[in-house]
Amino acid sequence: MEKFVIQGGVPLKGKLKVRGAKNSALPLMCASILAEGKSHLLNVPHLMDIVTMQQVLEGLGVRVSRKDRTLEIDSTNLSGYQAPYELIKKMRASILVLGPLLARYGKAEICLPGGCCIGRRPVNLHLEGLRKLGARIKVKRGYIEAYTNGLKGNSVHFDLPSVGATENLMLSACLSEGETVIRNASLTPEVVDLARFLREMGAEIQGEGTSVIRISGVQRLRPARHSIIPDRITAGTLIMAIIASGGEATLEGIRPDHLGIIFTKLREIGTEIEVNG
Repeated sequence: MEKFVIQGGVPLKGKLKVRGAKNSALPLMCASILAEGKSHLLNVPHLMDIVTMQQVLEGLGVRVSRKDRTLEIDSTNLSGYQAPYELIKKMRASILVLGPLLARYGKAEICLPGGCCIGRRPVNLHLEGLRKLGARIKVKRGYIEAYTNGLKGNSVHFDLPSVGATENLMLSACLSEGETVIRNASLTPEVVDLARFLREMGAEIQGEGTSVIRISGVQRLRPARHSIIPDRITAGTLIMAIIASGGEATLEGIRPDHLGIIFTKLREIGTEIEVNG
């Protein structure tokens, strides 16, 4: 069995640049297939989930190449609507291909992602939202089969502010007919980043970062170039490790506005934090 052996008691010091957020990169990779052509995502971290999503897209006919921290995603030859079972089952975020495939093809078939069960780690919010837009969805023997003759905008109210369900509805609503209103939407920075990327692609979106997001469907989106936001979870974890070890360090490339409550509470207990830029 592999293991980490950590010798503690040493203050952490130095300088480190925080990587891009995996939880932003994954939905943006899925968003790229909404437009025909080459999109470029910058500041993409080197992680297995990113590799798995790349393989999912390649299984659908998309060409994906990486140079350093930049991904080029060319969906010109997107040719499939059946996402590879052996890849989808590995990662929960892979359900985010469902909305884009429905929007472009009018059909999609994927297995329940990441080994989840509808009752235990529910994907029902995703499916109920897509049904509100006119998708016909069946779940049988561990597979999701979805079809539509054309998605139409509607008002969708989530029982809880699910990040993934909010993202899937945003992805599908961009090419739907009419206006979609998502209520009790997730407020997270990753949802905001997705909205900004979709807007760069030509989508008409308002309200990201609030509980109500409005999307007016358009006929076509275009490829775009976008830099992924820094990973707030990584940044917060590193900050806590530095403090716990009694160290002093510099973290580069973070977004202070994504760490506001952490900074507030740490200053309350006497931690010295200096923000530049």
